Amino acid sequence: MKISMIIPIYNESKKIAACLAQLEELPGDWEILFADGGCTDDTVERIGTRYQVISCPKGRAKQMNTAAQQASGEILWFVHCDSQLPKAAYEQIQTAAEQGAVFGCFHIGFDYKGPFMGCNTYLSNRRAKRSHIAFGDQGIWLERRLFLQRGGFPDLPIMEDYELSRQMKQQKVPLTVLPGQIITSGRRYQGRFPLWTMWQMFWLRCLYRAGVDIEEISRRYRDIR
Repeated sequence: MKISMIIPIYNESKKIAACLAQLEELPGDWEILFADGGCTDDTVERIGTRYQVISCPKGRAKQMNTAAQQASGEILWFVHCDSQLPKAAYEQIQTAAEQGAVFGCFHIGFDYKGPFMGCNTYLSNRRAKRSHIAFGDQGIWLERRLFLQRGGFPDLPIMEDYELSRQMKQQKVPLTVLPGQIITSGRRYQGRFPLWTMWQMFWLRCLYRAGVDIEEISRRYRDIR
């Protein structure tokens, strides 16, 4: 089974070396696609010819959708450039897909181990399992046919991962949470009270569900980051 890993990038010069290093050591039959939103630094040059770089309109949803159209794998796995990926990712996705799963993610962990981060990790994983809602930093994966059939990620400046999960839930497509753990950046929690940051993120989702203008939500999210 071929799995297409899609990595949206935009000026990732500080992160790309670590990303490339882990890709070299990641087991599996991967097709790796970098979805370039118009990098103006040396990110694309540093990727070189090792992997396919696809020029895309800027915007994470647009980038991931454009790359998905060109992917050839049966499964699409969307990951962030700065995520630390589980070594058993390919095996776990393949096994789940062979057992009939079509939509899933991984457990999440954070590279920042400050106060209450254990609580944050627990609540994030519990939310995915109980509410069947996944976010991009958990490494969302889908059957390519299903993804394209449903039109890909909604064209939003933010919340595209949340909205995709909501749509899948509404259509009764179950979320399979795999046992591997993706380690993601905890920078938004550093120098702040983590529970307050968690509350702010929860509040942004409430605003989205209430129909608040997406550009206003995006502005508030930038303030949190």
